[in-house]
Amino acid sequence: MKALQYVQVGKPPEVREVPTPEPGPGEVRLKVTAAGACHSDSFVMGLSEEQYAAFGYPLPMTLGHEGVGVIDALGEGVRVAELGESVAVYGPQGCGRCKPCAEGSENYCPHAAGLGITPPGLGSDGAMAEYMIVRDPRLLIPLGDLDPAENVALTDAGLTPYHAVKGSMEFLVPGSVAVVIGVGGLGHVAVQMLRAMTSATVVALDISESKLEFAREVGAHYAFLSDENAAQRIAEEVGTGPAAAIFDFVTNDKVLEIIDALSGPRTDMVLVGAGAVQRTVGLLGQPFGSRVRAPYWGTRPELMEVFELARTGQVSVETEHFTLDDGPEAYRKLHDGELRGRAVVVP
Repeated sequence: MKALQYVQVGKPPEVREVPTPEPGPGEVRLKVTAAGACHSDSFVMGLSEEQYAAFGYPLPMTLGHEGVGVIDALGEGVRVAELGESVAVYGPQGCGRCKPCAEGSENYCPHAAGLGITPPGLGSDGAMAEYMIVRDPRLLIPLGDLDPAENVALTDAGLTPYHAVKGSMEFLVPGSVAVVIGVGGLGHVAVQMLRAMTSATVVALDISESKLEFAREVGAHYAFLSDENAAQRIAEEVGTGPAAAIFDFVTNDKVLEIIDALSGPRTDMVLVGAGAVQRTVGLLGQPFGSRVRAPYWGTRPELMEVFELARTGQVSVETEHFTLDDGPEAYRKLHDGELRGRAVVVP
């Protein structure tokens, strides 16, 4: 079969011929119908050899942690999956036995790393192939009548902002302001979710005028350039005081300065982007009652809820489709910022 693999550190991914995998005991094989390209993949492929070695990911590695497909073969002992069913793969997999996993919060499993359990495409072979293996049927979420290519990105680009927004719901009351920084693959979905799930005024910030127009198209009440004047513009145009919640899909030092300017007592500062910043915290180091969170991906029940939002037309993902042979070009466009939403590979 064909697979899009990361083969050599620092080099673009390659389409290669690899053996078609067979499911072992307890496993399920999917005939992949769509796979999403994500900035997390681009981040991994941008690491130096020393940094990549620290992650411990194998090479070659089939990319794709956003995946949907049709159940094609069952391993020995599998009784709870049906051949031909259209399903999505839940990516942040845990041990399946601890309390967080029992609650469906496998994204916060404390044992996964120690057991060598990694998401598909981020440590084990992923969905950018004609077939993929899923190690347990509990990790498969029914897709139903949802279009695979139009909705595969919901498994991350939908689930991640949904999990972030749900964690701030207590702050997003009528009259509150929610700020989304970075209106890309995840940010444009976050805007839609805030509109669907809350009565907050939604303000979008980005460095691109085209992305700001995109934000308005998907429901932002206001959209401003993400610069040193952003807080002043929001104060003048929206005029409601500090933001109740700020969802940062970029996470760097310049964005942190904007977050600090927008924050006040009880602001929920939610850092979702794959970055790291340093800041002063504590009673005298941040606004009283404010909170800094770094949520990761989302839970299995939340993915089911995300699909319901899509099924009822409240949330959708802007997608650009590529063949598997054109997968390297999808990642190039992702890396160079040429995508409006998400890149989807259809084998």
